[in-house]
Amino acid sequence: MLNGTVPLNFSGLPNLQLLSVENNRLDGAVPSTIWNDIVLTGNRSLVLNFQNNTLKTITAAFNPPQNVTVMLYGNPVCGNSSVAPIDSLCQPQSVNQQTSKQQQDSSLICSPCPSDKNYEYNPSSPIPCFCAVPLGVGLRLKSPGITDFNPYEGAFGDSTTSLLKLYVYQLHVEHYIWEVGPRLNMHLKLFPSNTSLFNMSEVVRLRHVLAGWEITLPDIFGPYELLNFTLGSYADEYPNEASSGLSKTAMGGILASAIAAAFALSAVATVLIMRRRSRHRSRTVSKRSLSRFSVKIDGVRCFKFEEMARATNNFDLLAQVGQGGYGKVYRGTLDDGEIVAIKRAHEDSLQGSKEFCTEIELLSRLHHRNLVSLVGYCDEADEQMLVYEYMPNGTLRDHLSSKAKLSPGFGLRLHIALGASKGILYLHTDANPPIFHRDVKASNILLDSKFVPKVADFGLSRLAPVPDIEGTLAGHVSTVVKGTPGYLDPEYFLTHKLTDKSDVYSLGVVFLEMLTGMKPIEHGKNIVREVNKAYQSGNISEIVDSRMGMCPPDCINRFLLLATKCCQDETDERPSMSEIVRELEVILRMMPEVDLNLLETTDTDSGDMSKALSTSSATGTSFVTQTSGSVNASSGVLSEVLAPR
Repeated sequence: MLNGTVPLNFSGLPNLQLLSVENNRLDGAVPSTIWNDIVLTGNRSLVLNFQNNTLKTITAAFNPPQNVTVMLYGNPVCGNSSVAPIDSLCQPQSVNQQTSKQQQDSSLICSPCPSDKNYEYNPSSPIPCFCAVPLGVGLRLKSPGITDFNPYEGAFGDSTTSLLKLYVYQLHVEHYIWEVGPRLNMHLKLFPSNTSLFNMSEVVRLRHVLAGWEITLPDIFGPYELLNFTLGSYADEYPNEASSGLSKTAMGGILASAIAAAFALSAVATVLIMRRRSRHRSRTVSKRSLSRFSVKIDGVRCFKFEEMARATNNFDLLAQVGQGGYGKVYRGTLDDGEIVAIKRAHEDSLQGSKEFCTEIELLSRLHHRNLVSLVGYCDEADEQMLVYEYMPNGTLRDHLSSKAKLSPGFGLRLHIALGASKGILYLHTDANPPIFHRDVKASNILLDSKFVPKVADFGLSRLAPVPDIEGTLAGHVSTVVKGTPGYLDPEYFLTHKLTDKSDVYSLGVVFLEMLTGMKPIEHGKNIVREVNKAYQSGNISEIVDSRMGMCPPDCINRFLLLATKCCQDETDERPSMSEIVRELEVILRMMPEVDLNLLETTDTDSGDMSKALSTSSATGTSFVTQTSGSVNASSGVLSEVLAPR
């Protein structure tokens, strides 16, 4: 992986036409003089692909000539509002889009194709300057196993034409572009074989094969979806579109469809009216059912709205400590002096009622040191609120952020990982019935005054399926995928099948955050993919969070291996929660004894992280380290992290 700054120019490469250094760690500025020494006369062009690096700014006036293409997508400079407008340079592009233009330039030596029927030159035809009428195909590869298409374009062409029963030269990849996911959006052109036009039976066959998903691409390209099939000049003769009149059967079908549509619209309107009329009644029923339910819950208090308003100074903005999809979270002080966290549902929260009842049902019977405890709830005056124990040290994500003034050392991060894992293990094995969290993430791991982690936010949780009479435990199949992008189990996303290993994947992403300080998705980069790339190239020390201080390389390496195992695409290859807990306990035993003693005895009752810092500094142990000043101290140790075997 390349790092460093971009040179001011390429004086030694006057004939340079393409520079592709995407997916590296180049930083600093993009110089406006970079193309000065390149020969750009005549039809010459230059493509500079800097996508997915860490370039932060540009120098002076940045106005590339018309025949110079600069690609900056995926760099921090694209989000820098102080930089002159460079929106056109920050759009995701592919080198193929530019190089294909150069391929097409060769057509300038050929005589023009006929203007009728949209004839084009086939750039891959073995017959020079051969004109034909192509079909257009828009494809999207939904989960390719590659990050750069250029080296695999030949293999893609071979496999696709073989499956379509075409010759390789009949397929031309006109352009492609990477989308978030990552997914690869491409536009293909299919040319007839050594003739100017497809016969109509061949057009029908190709459309039927692609639209019916009758071919399966190799695993490296993954499944595809057909975005469009452009008939172009063939549309007038295509069987389904050529007839000028409609048969009686077709007319009957249209009439039946119109009647069915009218009934459907009428039914929808009726449902909407009834739902609107019954909204107030449903709130009352929900309130009554909740009241009957709450009588059976021991240790859960029912608060009045006035109590919640007093606790938060009438929901003062200064009391707000967070906000999520369900609602806002406030720090409140009850009448008896107890400090609590109050989660107030949005007025228009579409699933607020369901999440509200789910969370009360779950939290009321879950009791574990590493799970947030429910204090009570409020359900009156068209308000729904949940009251939890207050976590003074915020979320794990807060302390991993690059903006955090203080950051946990490696020993503390391991303890947080172990505690969170024990909480999830309790949900999977000791809760009755077992529970899948479905939204494990760093911002849902809260830290109390002693930095004990507690898993929170059960609004998306689901009871695990109960084994059948033969003991088989089936995964839950969801009609809608729920969770947070970046943490979602790929198999759950594709199949909607939820298992305990879905939580394992999400937890693995959290472990990678703890190791690197990165967010799951940042600047278009996915943390799982970035760590795997660094690990395979032996550059893992470059992405390990230097703010952790001195870290035993054996412990770092084992924690890294555990995290990557949790993030395997195949669920069977991921460890169970009990295996994760055992491995974390082993890693902690490998840590220096003084680290463990300190973490067990450090007094942080005040909830002040600075106190933990001063205590650890006094004993010379890296418990919590300052954001700055730890890079040099750790670099000598981190470089010893083992390369992949």
